[in-house]
Amino acid sequence: MYSDDGFRELNRQECLRLLAEAPVGRVVFTRQALPAVLPVDFRLADDGAVLLCASVTSELASAIAGAVVAFEADEFDTHTRAGWSVVVTGTATLVTDPAEHTRLLREGPRSWTPAPQEIFVRVDPELVTGRALAGGRTLDGVELPP
Repeated sequence: MYSDDGFRELNRQECLRLLAEAPVGRVVFTRQALPAVLPVDFRLADDGAVLLCASVTSELASAIAGAVVAFEADEFDTHTRAGWSVVVTGTATLVTDPAEHTRLLREGPRSWTPAPQEIFVRVDPELVTGRALAGGRTLDGVELPP
């Protein structure tokens, strides 16, 4: 990354604050040895873990349980050319504690499609990175055309 490329690295606290406000994100996992990306609704736990909801029979649930995955959320304004992107990388585990499952049924994320039996997946934040774009395009302080 160039020092004047318009991007600013975000610290962990900034990343988690932005994630907490994001309406939707994307989970990145491996499907048949290839990368796969799915948009998902999510919630951020107090400890920074990403919580996802899925049907117990979904491909997503079976593909990510116990695997290292990435979760990404972002916001970008094409008019001002400003925005941010945050990536959480960590191991995805199924929430198996009955009390936690009941709490998440009340307060947790919702799957976009109704399911007769929902499960929750927790992505522990082993690595949290992010970048913000302040707006505009410059090179050595000179505005570049769009």
